[in-house]
Amino acid sequence: MHEQRVHFRVWAPRARTVHVTFEDAERLTVALEPEGNGYFASEVRGSAGLLYRYRLDEDRDGLPDPWSRFQPRGPHGPSMVVDPAAYGWHDENWQGLRIEKQILYECHIGAFTQEGTLDAATRELAFLAELGITCIELMPVAEFPGRFNWGYDGVNLFAPFHGYGDHEALKRFVDAAHGRGLGVVLDVVYNHLGAEGNCLSRFSPNYFTDRYPNEWGAALNFDGTLSRPVRELFVENAAYWIGEFHLDGLRLDATQSLFDASQPHILAEISARARTQAAPREIILIGENEPQRAEQLHPIDAGGFGLDALWNDDFHHSARVAATGRRHGYFADYRGNAQEMLSTMKYGFLFQGQHYRWQGKPRGSPALDRPRHAFVAALQNHDQVANTFTGRRIHELTSPARLRALTALMLLGPMTPMLFMGQEVAASTPFTFFADQEGDLAQSTRDGRKKFLQQFQDYATPAAQALLPDPTSLATFQGCKLDAADRERHGPHLRLHRDLLALRRNDAVLSRQDSVQLDGAVLNEHAFLIRWFDAESGDRLLLVNLGDDLEMTIAPEPLLAPPRARQWRQVWSSDDCDYGGGGAVDILRSPLWTLPAESAVLLQAEDS
Repeated sequence: MHEQRVHFRVWAPRARTVHVTFEDAERLTVALEPEGNGYFASEVRGSAGLLYRYRLDEDRDGLPDPWSRFQPRGPHGPSMVVDPAAYGWHDENWQGLRIEKQILYECHIGAFTQEGTLDAATRELAFLAELGITCIELMPVAEFPGRFNWGYDGVNLFAPFHGYGDHEALKRFVDAAHGRGLGVVLDVVYNHLGAEGNCLSRFSPNYFTDRYPNEWGAALNFDGTLSRPVRELFVENAAYWIGEFHLDGLRLDATQSLFDASQPHILAEISARARTQAAPREIILIGENEPQRAEQLHPIDAGGFGLDALWNDDFHHSARVAATGRRHGYFADYRGNAQEMLSTMKYGFLFQGQHYRWQGKPRGSPALDRPRHAFVAALQNHDQVANTFTGRRIHELTSPARLRALTALMLLGPMTPMLFMGQEVAASTPFTFFADQEGDLAQSTRDGRKKFLQQFQDYATPAAQALLPDPTSLATFQGCKLDAADRERHGPHLRLHRDLLALRRNDAVLSRQDSVQLDGAVLNEHAFLIRWFDAESGDRLLLVNLGDDLEMTIAPEPLLAPPRARQWRQVWSSDDCDYGGGGAVDILRSPLWTLPAESAVLLQAEDS
């Protein structure tokens, strides 16, 4: 039988000696040989399952491997040898994904089910596929300290969190998702590491730099002294998730905090390496970029970073103001009126270089030439739900009718829509910030959360501050877990989402996400229309009214007129009783159209 061997390699440029120590009594300690440039490596007889640590110089405690594939006892425990080829995949016919026509579903594995594991989440894939989801966007799963966390405090970037399952649990999840026709995109954090359990600086202080300010901790060193091995770790991490776990892409957190003055930019290098790893499969790369720098969407050979899409905070913020009327904090520059809603549909970002009062500087860059599918539109995401004081979801902040109209706009509009887990069933559970921490770090987290929410007037009062959920409490985390009974309890909300997603999927005009053959008009401050032109199958007209009943006795707007030799037929209304509405009245029943208050209506042009 062929002897199995394990290759160990680590970068520790300041160390004189590096040893790998095992919890296997037969092989207690093995010295790694220096390779030059700060690397140490050796091959050792062994197999998958070995538990090990690296020992630098005279350090007797040992450190986990920065490239560890699994941490069975968490970030403070030993690393485990994993055979990357051991899992037997069943997705050989899976071709990957393009961003066009995707329906994203953001999900936190720990709170998605009561069990909070990847295997439990796997059992819910049939529900998501039947709902009409095409791609699951997982919040970060890299190993973090404690029992629960959003995942943005990851410290072992190659190791799936042991609390979500064994070392192959994520592979089983992705494999099963592909079997259901669902893609999986993973949220990765390359702008900082968590404050607890981060051992990178023990291997080399050059992993980090103080040359750039970073609100989440020390910035990564992508362009300074000895930065090449640092870049290698993060670039190869992106390729690792794509290659070993067959993931369909990455969502890159807070790309504005990936500081790099060199060429190529680290984000461009990550993008190129991930696509090379995936080939011939296609993958999706989505960025979160608060300044809305649209050049990140440009091809690398045109000076961009090669991303497929960016989260569109402008759409969320304007829709949130339209839903609630509240304009505190970072919502201050939005009105939530018909013009803003229409402009997001036609142009993506609202701010593409104009002055932004909240930050006192210009926001965004030109994006008029970017396709509509390059903008991810959401009414809720993990940040925005958690930033509502006690984690209240949007259905608790607005009227049911107005929410149905806004949901129709998001799910039928030309951007790439994203639902946040539980949104489809008006989840009865909140989603707040949570992180299992102790001592000074826990108190710092509590204080930081209170300070952040003080930008909102309602949440800055002493009474409100006293009611903020403790983010370090186990009860806070457990209270965020979805209740599967909401699927039956809130059937009308589920039917609304299911029908809208089916309509989008089956309608060739709505699903094409075309901005060239799309136009729109404002009807009044709170009402507008979007028109898709299609000579073959007939135009579509979506009317959205977020205000009072709108009587269009006189309607001098040419986009309301049907095409030559055709007439409008009403095909869908948000007022349908199946969705909890008061009844879908046909607005075409008389020449004097009346668009009901807080409603959305879809018309289709047909032969007269």
